[in-house]
Amino acid sequence: MKHLGYFLQAVFVYLFMIIIKTLGVNLSRVLFSKIFNLLGKFFRSEKIIKKNLSYILPNLKEKEKKVLIEKMWSNYAKTFVEYFFLKEFKKSLNHVKISGLEMLDKIKEDNKPVIFVSGHFSNFELMSMELVKKNINLAILYRPLNNYLINPLMTNIRKKYVCKNQFVKGMKGLKQAIDYLDKKFCIALMIDQRLSEGEKIKFFSHEAYTTTLPAQLAIKYNCNIVPIYLKRKDNNEFTMEIKQPLRIDQFKSDTNKKYNISKKLNKIIEEMILKDPSQWILTHNRWK
Repeated sequence: MKHLGYFLQAVFVYLFMIIIKTLGVNLSRVLFSKIFNLLGKFFRSEKIIKKNLSYILPNLKEKEKKVLIEKMWSNYAKTFVEYFFLKEFKKSLNHVKISGLEMLDKIKEDNKPVIFVSGHFSNFELMSMELVKKNINLAILYRPLNNYLINPLMTNIRKKYVCKNQFVKGMKGLKQAIDYLDKKFCIALMIDQRLSEGEKIKFFSHEAYTTTLPAQLAIKYNCNIVPIYLKRKDNNEFTMEIKQPLRIDQFKSDTNKKYNISKKLNKIIEEMILKDPSQWILTHNRWK
């Protein structure tokens, strides 16, 4: 049954890809925003989404939740559509307005690797794409899709237009990340999702399994962690905020250093989510 499900998912994705390429990016954004809002709850549990919102904004009214969920599905749909136009985004120089460019200049000047961290905000693929366009030597961590019929397509798109240097989560990926850091590459990680091999750390006042990989690598290589926040302003305009680096020497050298850095990063992701929860992918079961 699982393989049949994967086959049906793949049929829909490849069919949607043909429709999207035929209609173009703007019409497809409108159409698929409606489709995702209509069908999303049948594929992703609305119970999980509402639970996540109750943790993030506990005093939110039902009407306000509904509006946020609709906006979230719309952003999800637009991001899906935009995957098939990443070639055009790669060529464009004016769709992302970046603040904190001086931080990137300093990173290149120092010629020392940093760890960029963010979450699944807006069209999150644009973060790594823009870093590469700004001549940052970058490698990115990715989690393969469960569906082995769709994963090659998405991996190829990402390698071709976002960042050619990729490493997969897990022990093999960790060794690759270390190799990249040894070669003075910066690495980019999404740290907002649950990892079963992580540690339980508070996230919006509730414990959640949290990756400690950025902290481990930063401690090992004595490098800074640079948070990035990406926001969709409208269909064709995004803002990308490169925040002040988190310096590892700010944390006391003790046995809790890895934990304390990871706890601080959770707080940073919380602040990003609270800017606009509809920009975050709320369908993930973060507190499972």
